[in-house]
Amino acid sequence: MLYQEKFPVGSNVRIKDRPLLEEFHRTWKYHHPLSTEQIAYGGHSDFIVRVSFYHGGDVLYNLKTAPGIWHEALLEAV
Repeated sequence: MLYQEKFPVGSNVRIKDRPLLEEFHRTWKYHHPLSTEQIAYGGHSDFIVRVSFYHGGDVLYNLKTAPGIWHEALLEAV
């Protein structure tokens, strides 16, 4: 299986709004949960600095200024 990211390294992205992050934080029960620190970054624009893939195909991102690991579903193109 070939994994494919939606946002390559260097892409400018926007973290989705805080209510969506809070919902994800409350309901996501698997790998790389959001921290409460990350929720404060809702609506923040940032740049992709690293892309990785969780076993099974979930795409995960590290951003330039926002801390932690971000799921692709929590980001959108700017």
